[in-house]
Amino acid sequence: MSTHTCAEPQVLGLQDRLWTAVTDRDEHAAAAVVLAALDDGIGAESALMDVIAPVQARVGLEWAANRLSVAQEHAASAIAERVIAALAHHPSVRTAPRLGRVTVACVDQEWHVLPARLLAEVLTLRGWQVDFLGAQVPTPHLIGHLHNNGADVVALSSSIPTRLPAAHAAITACQAVGVPVLAGGAAFGPDGRHALRLGADAWEPDARSAARRIADGIPVPVPAAGKQQTDDLPHLGDQEYTLVVRSRPQLVREVLAQLESRFPAAAAYTDQQREHTAQDIAHIVDHLGVALYMDDDELFTGFLVWTAGILDARRVPAASLKPVLDVLGTELKDFPRSTRLLDRAGLVLDALLATTGSRSRSLG
Repeated sequence: MSTHTCAEPQVLGLQDRLWTAVTDRDEHAAAAVVLAALDDGIGAESALMDVIAPVQARVGLEWAANRLSVAQEHAASAIAERVIAALAHHPSVRTAPRLGRVTVACVDQEWHVLPARLLAEVLTLRGWQVDFLGAQVPTPHLIGHLHNNGADVVALSSSIPTRLPAAHAAITACQAVGVPVLAGGAAFGPDGRHALRLGADAWEPDARSAARRIADGIPVPVPAAGKQQTDDLPHLGDQEYTLVVRSRPQLVREVLAQLESRFPAAAAYTDQQREHTAQDIAHIVDHLGVALYMDDDELFTGFLVWTAGILDARRVPAASLKPVLDVLGTELKDFPRSTRLLDRAGLVLDALLATTGSRSRSLG
């Protein structure tokens, strides 16, 4: 296996050519860029981590900025997966397994599969026997796989914070059968604090560091008989998380019912705009729920700030978020932690709107 890595100008050139191919939805051209680079002696790991991964990150940023549609983003991601598969079958990158066995999986309901796929390929290149289970792996299926096949480590991936409760269940279940868990992905926070809060045995920010951590060895956990969610997160005993999640449909309906009176511009929304608005409200309630689960204000306020940016890129006023928070605050007034989260989010949103309003006036 070649270990040659790309010099920076070469990397940037490859990234640009791959970007052009994936945004043109040209799978063959995209594969040709990467396979030609391998033929020229670039290491497969460098092709994965220095070329494909940055291009995919750019796809996400361009979608957030409303310069790529959802369909274009999905097409680019699908092409990236196909290119990785082509790379994995290139004769120059075949590596005989000589180390232990690692299971790589996305948590239940997590469909962002590319970070996990990159890790699986890096581990394979480094000589591990990898069982890559893909996206949206239900926890019982993951545990069944471990019973049937064994593993030295489970590498668990999640990109969306609302999947953290599912990740918690998977971490606990893997440890109960004596397999350590290394967590990774954006859902766990840039510093991994959510992974550690949920009891993961290790966390790493990217595939290379994760591969190094696995090679160093992760101690096998001692199974704790009868371990419950509240052992890691005692605040769940107040049942707010459960009650809010169960009330999600009613909360979304109530916000929609009151939106026009609190935000008059909504009266002119088309059916499609109303559908998108309902989806946005549901996402807000989902993130309120996971913030309750983790008892972490920043999970909610950070999502609202991100959402405000997405709305702004789509020329929807971020001020439309205020009535959503107001209605939720009224509906959840008897829930102390929900009230705290919504009040804090309101203050953050007010500060953001004041800043963007001042900037808009100065630009005008």
